[in-house]
Amino acid sequence: MSDTLPAASNLAAMVAAYDQMNHYSRTNGMAFNVPAPGQAEYRMTIREEHLSSPNTCHGGVLAGLMDAALGAAALSLAFNNLEFVSTVEFKMNYLHAVHLHDVLLAKGVVDHTGNTLIVSSCVIYREVAGQEDVAVARGLGTFNRYPANKRDFAKLMLQ
Repeated sequence: MSDTLPAASNLAAMVAAYDQMNHYSRTNGMAFNVPAPGQAEYRMTIREEHLSSPNTCHGGVLAGLMDAALGAAALSLAFNNLEFVSTVEFKMNYLHAVHLHDVLLAKGVVDHTGNTLIVSSCVIYREVAGQEDVAVARGLGTFNRYPANKRDFAKLMLQ
């Protein structure tokens, strides 16, 4: 077994390992996809445990989905340099209420990459069959870049 991380070209393996260790998204029913480096998507269906009042989703659930998509977009690009990311800050605008059983698709994309920070943006859409998706929230996040071997992620990749 090598004591270094796999080649950055093995993005699929790194994304799979990240998805395996990400208990937050699984617990909340969030399915993860990386269409390309610098892009990430999370899909989830609003369940009863996500509600704050009858039939209405708690804003914190959307904030968690937003942070996940923003961060995963940054992370998918950082993986190319064998780096990990952590949230420095993010902001979001809530545009429409979200309700029980709504299917959401969060699309994150990297807008800027610097030496120490990555900035990404995201739109969360409500998907309705046969209709145009409705943007329910928009956000912007800043993420710190650091070597992946500083975290337990490296150990997971070496197993």
